[in-house]
Amino acid sequence: MSPKDLTTKECCAIIDQIGEYAPLILVLSGGEPLWRRDVFDIARHARTRNMRVALATNGTLVDEAMAHRIRESGIERVSISLDGADRTTHDTFRGHTGAFDAAVRGLKCLKEQGISTQINTTVSQHNAHELPEILKLAISLGVDAFHLFLLVPVGCGLTISQEQTIQGAEAEQILNWFYDRSLDSHIELKATCAPHYYRIIRQRRAEARRAGETLAELPTHGMGAVTRGCLAGSGVCFISHQGEVFPCGYLPVSAGSLRELPFREIWEDSKLFGTLRDTSNLEGKCGACEFVNVCLGCRARAFGATGNYLGEEPFCIYQPRHGQARGLVQ
Repeated sequence: MSPKDLTTKECCAIIDQIGEYAPLILVLSGGEPLWRRDVFDIARHARTRNMRVALATNGTLVDEAMAHRIRESGIERVSISLDGADRTTHDTFRGHTGAFDAAVRGLKCLKEQGISTQINTTVSQHNAHELPEILKLAISLGVDAFHLFLLVPVGCGLTISQEQTIQGAEAEQILNWFYDRSLDSHIELKATCAPHYYRIIRQRRAEARRAGETLAELPTHGMGAVTRGCLAGSGVCFISHQGEVFPCGYLPVSAGSLRELPFREIWEDSKLFGTLRDTSNLEGKCGACEFVNVCLGCRARAFGATGNYLGEEPFCIYQPRHGQARGLVQ
């Protein structure tokens, strides 16, 4: 740990503030959260405040003993990143031989402990063609959820070349494939950092209703809830290892520091969060789109592409049916 990192005492005090405010879901992430020696103390403290706790890890540190400690701490779900359907693709992307086998071993150890598991896959050109096989692997491993992430070109995403990103028509094709699989895979499928997927859901369901199909209700609660696309600053926030609060883990604009202000004040009164929650502030075609309130576009991706977090989603090719795009020279 860095000397500037939040101490265990500070982490627990922040959890107390959040627990008093609302019974939110706490996701312990990184970097690699299992490198923190107090990670299980933090998880246990959150459980005493009636918070649900999840863990996001690369899985390489999870063996039988670690899985047992995870279960004993009260963590309900663990997500492990798999960036390929086999060791060649995953290990090459991760730059570490043996990473794939270690991640799969970790998933199996967690399953043996009865912990809910999830596979996260960040999609780029190196693995897009493997998505059907990654989904098959997820099902064969018996995980509860498969979450697909579209790359956000900020932070670690900047190390991946522009040529590797999935966008435009290719993103639409993948997200439509993902929707089809959500109907027949019988595990939880969720797209993250892909807010236009929530437009596609509505479009596809409207098509099905017009065809006379009977549709099940979309889940609105729990880890698999179908809510809105971009939840940055409205449904989620990210607390850094130094106590800075950001709209999400990919939008590097601070709403305030928990070393200076209480959580409630930042969440309710931050000008940044207030701006993000008002969809009338969105610019470009996002501001004119009829799906704005179910999509919003990725605010972090807009920021990464233009420096303007209110700008239009650069990976989306949908053209709004009505209205003029705001903030653009016509």
